[in-house]
Amino acid sequence: MPLSIAIVGRPNVGKSTLFNRLAGSKRAIIDDTPGVTRDRSIALNRFAGLDLRLIDTAGFEKAPPETLQARMLVQTKAAIEDAEICLFVIDAREGVTQGDEIIAESLRKSGKPVILTANKCEGTAADPGLMEAYALGLGEPIAISAEHSLGFAELVAALSPHSQDNDNHDAEDYEEGNGGTQRTLRLAIVGRPNVGKSSLLNQILGQNRSLVGPEAGITRDAVLAEWQYEGRDILLHDTAGLRKKARVTGRIEQMSIDSTLNAVKFADCVVLVMDATQTLERQDLSIADMSAREGRALIFAVNKWDLIDDRQGTLKILREKVDRLLPQIFGAELVAVSALTGEGIERLMPAVMKADRMWNRRLPTSVLNRFLEDALARHPPPAVRGRRIRIRYITQAKARPPTFMIFGNQLPALPESYLRYLANGLRSKFKLLGTPIRFNTRSSKNPFTNK
Repeated sequence: MPLSIAIVGRPNVGKSTLFNRLAGSKRAIIDDTPGVTRDRSIALNRFAGLDLRLIDTAGFEKAPPETLQARMLVQTKAAIEDAEICLFVIDAREGVTQGDEIIAESLRKSGKPVILTANKCEGTAADPGLMEAYALGLGEPIAISAEHSLGFAELVAALSPHSQDNDNHDAEDYEEGNGGTQRTLRLAIVGRPNVGKSSLLNQILGQNRSLVGPEAGITRDAVLAEWQYEGRDILLHDTAGLRKKARVTGRIEQMSIDSTLNAVKFADCVVLVMDATQTLERQDLSIADMSAREGRALIFAVNKWDLIDDRQGTLKILREKVDRLLPQIFGAELVAVSALTGEGIERLMPAVMKADRMWNRRLPTSVLNRFLEDALARHPPPAVRGRRIRIRYITQAKARPPTFMIFGNQLPALPESYLRYLANGLRSKFKLLGTPIRFNTRSSKNPFTNK
């Protein structure tokens, strides 16, 4: 099992920079503005021979009840409770502050092992602060520079006694059918700001994993949550709201959007959350199209369903609009939910698992060519400069998403409309609903070319 580590400290001491270094990727958003991190970010990585489960946290600071800062503090305390060990980060250039002393006292009360790290020690200006750190009573501080990767050998040496010596795999997924173990399902929850993405995540998990509130744009980093559904390992990504490019303001919001796009890129399935009172706005369509172009299976979660009176009529109209405006994911599941009351939540994950099966589906070549024979008989390809395009053979090249290879003559001239015809036929015949379908073509060389 990986060693679970919570990285805690005051705002802007370099927690997210350290998190990214240990995670081996730019998972957390970094900026000089204090308070950028709000939720708990989780990453799995093998660093210097240690299997680590890293938890980045918001800055540890007290605030009046019911404020955003107070809710952030609740998330940080939950991360400490969830971890096996705490990395307490201070800014050595600033020295020990009253805030550091409050955090040190709280960590002592938690009963968790604490490793004290003095960050930003790349110069002599940090020496006085490093000496002050001894007064916190948490043992010898480890001088590091997360930005310049200094002091990490000493940090690993301090972590090693707490890590189990195992030969487990490095946070790798497993392919289906490999010894009966299913691969981890990566599920991204996306949508416009303030449609209830984080509330939906919390309802699915049955706990306040993601920070929520009336303020729009609370989520910045893609929040990762590990979960199991009917024995299947799930990695849930709650993401920042996606607005139109023209409305994006500031570098932090742009980095939040980049984090969301990255979560979609590495997802298997995407749950697009929509506001039931404002469904299928242009931005909803853009997000759905982007997910389809990335090749992800798609499910629509129509949130705030408790506010709808004519439910049957609303769902019927929405079904027609989705299939008409988004033919590339025809038949994607529509699940009406209320993240506030929990209504319909039990129908969401079965829809996700169904979409995942379609996304992973492989079809035998013999069955595909019988389908192709019937499709060609009903509607042959058009002629190009007096010569008819000939399609001889089809096979499935890969799944995730279903991708098919077509063999024949003059296939570069095959119209997009004919490929849509074949895609619609495949969806109807084999129930490939809610997943993109891709085609590659390979034409036979004309032996009389250049003669």
